Amino acid sequence: MYRRSHYLKKIKPFIDKPVIKIIIGMRRVGKSVLMKQIVELLKEQNVSSENILYLNMESLENDYIKNYNDLHNVYLQKFQTIKDSRYLLIDEVQTIDNWEKTINSILSEGDTDIYITGSNSTILSSELSTLIAGRYVKFEIFPLSFSEFLLFRDKNCGKPKDEFKKYLRYGGLPAIHYFEMNDDIVYQYINSIYDTILLKDIIERNKIRNINLLENVYKYIFDNIGNIFTAKKIVDYLKSQRVKVSVPTVQNYLTLLTKTFTAYKVHRYDLKGKRILELYEKYYAGDIGLRNSILGYKDNDIAGLLENIVYLELLKRGYKVNIGKIKELEIDFVTEKNGNIEYYQVSYLLASTKTIEREIAPLKKIEDNYPKYILTLDEYLEKNHEGIIYKNLIDFLLE
Repeated sequence: MYRRSHYLKKIKPFIDKPVIKIIIGMRRVGKSVLMKQIVELLKEQNVSSENILYLNMESLENDYIKNYNDLHNVYLQKFQTIKDSRYLLIDEVQTIDNWEKTINSILSEGDTDIYITGSNSTILSSELSTLIAGRYVKFEIFPLSFSEFLLFRDKNCGKPKDEFKKYLRYGGLPAIHYFEMNDDIVYQYINSIYDTILLKDIIERNKIRNINLLENVYKYIFDNIGNIFTAKKIVDYLKSQRVKVSVPTVQNYLTLLTKTFTAYKVHRYDLKGKRILELYEKYYAGDIGLRNSILGYKDNDIAGLLENIVYLELLKRGYKVNIGKIKELEIDFVTEKNGNIEYYQVSYLLASTKTIEREIAPLKKIEDNYPKYILTLDEYLEKNHEGIIYKNLIDFLLE
């Protein structure tokens, strides 16, 4: 079991601090494993098992914990004789009705270090965010980055260039490494995760009746990774397929999808007007393997898939990410972190002068001196051109 060192490093400074550690992310990205690794980290710091209560709410042994009263009773029973520091870790906390009442009560007592995970962003928009405003820190867990993917490949790992082809095809869900890297096997596993997300996190939770419509909307999203569109455009497309749907319904379905971290909505940012634009956003998949398992992998889709991989990498590195608009031109990603801005264009190959000019044109219009990058799978690149830095995309992912 490989340590998710990137996340543990972020969480470690908050151990034993009076804030709830909230770990969020899509199903099966490794939140449960990370929680177990936190438990191991605590034990390495000489915390006794008697002081730790770890509850995995997807385990049948905890099925009797239905609501906040049940949770509170379990907590009291575990720690009735423990006087010093206590550690409470709850995996998939959203399955417990009104869980925030117990969490807030325990937090107010001040002697328990609390960690919770959830597969739906609504846990942060519930009553909890009001009850504990300013008393929690959030950590979002993503599928494996390419560098992590190589670690998980271990003895089966080939050259990065060859492994990247697998990553591009199968994505970064950790458990795919239990299987042979084969379309039929891996996609069957990933499809089962997608079905669970649809059923448990979207359909049951939100009482969706028209399941076929829901799936049609999501297939449209995944088939248009990296393309700008609106809910109205999806409605028009579905109507052309003789499917009746309204714009508010599509907007609702899009919101539900992003709440499960299965997709991310990315806004456009007007670099001249210095403002977020309300219309025409992009969507990226929470995992490209998930997208490919639904629609199938096609080489013609590589441009959007590369964008998707870079987008998730930038999020994992802690950047705020928007799409850039400068006059009529578009910059793939405008990032900000600690007041520093960077610009990124992602291109499959710079195969011609025309392609190069198309990619650098928007970057040349930017008047500030922040770094500007073009990421491409070309292996032999000049280091920079007119102040624009060229990088091999695989090298960038492995930095």
